Amino acid sequence: MTAIDTLSDILNARYSCRAFRPDPVPDADLLRLVEVARHVPSWCNAQPWQVEITRGAATERLREKLTQAATAGTPPVPDLEWPAQYSGAYLERRRTCGFQLYDAVGIDRQDREGRAAQMLRNYAFFDAPHVAIIHSPSELGPYGAMDTGGFVAAFTLAATAMGIASVPQAAIAAYAPLLRRELGIGDDRLILCAISLGFEDRDAPANGFRTARAKVADIIRWHDT
Repeated sequence: MTAIDTLSDILNARYSCRAFRPDPVPDADLLRLVEVARHVPSWCNAQPWQVEITRGAATERLREKLTQAATAGTPPVPDLEWPAQYSGAYLERRRTCGFQLYDAVGIDRQDREGRAAQMLRNYAFFDAPHVAIIHSPSELGPYGAMDTGGFVAAFTLAATAMGIASVPQAAIAAYAPLLRRELGIGDDRLILCAISLGFEDRDAPANGFRTARAKVADIIRWHDT
């Protein structure tokens, strides 16, 4: 098997896990994830990414605080503006992903309470034993965020290669002030997303579906002259 075949297999195996077992990931494996992911490229080699990883009581405290805030209807205050809208293919993909999840866990598409309860599972990290909060310097703006997106991709792929499940989450970044307070993150950083991680619960219905990907022909525009 060639290196590109191995990479392709890892990319195809990766998925967003939404139900975890409580078993913690060994510290050595968490360190290995960052060791691998840190080799992604960045503009001028700035390497702007920073990671806060919770363990044990810290995970439980943050899980409780975020769930309380979301349940109480605390207004979101993300560091990055939410998308203005989803339209066309982007809207269709978003809807399809949501419907696949609801179908997998037995929530009727008209069941607003059920959908809201499933949304709250984000703030419980889907029961994961760890959550990683990813941030970059405010002074680097969108380019620092773009570079850090590459780190997020590499981190989740390295996790897959090691048999560790993960799910990147924008929802948690909605509570940036809470995360700053609980984790001591400075105001000079942009909180971009979270990654819940651990070992997948293979019997959970929420892990029983996979999303589709756009065709290569839908992505490339060739220019010859």
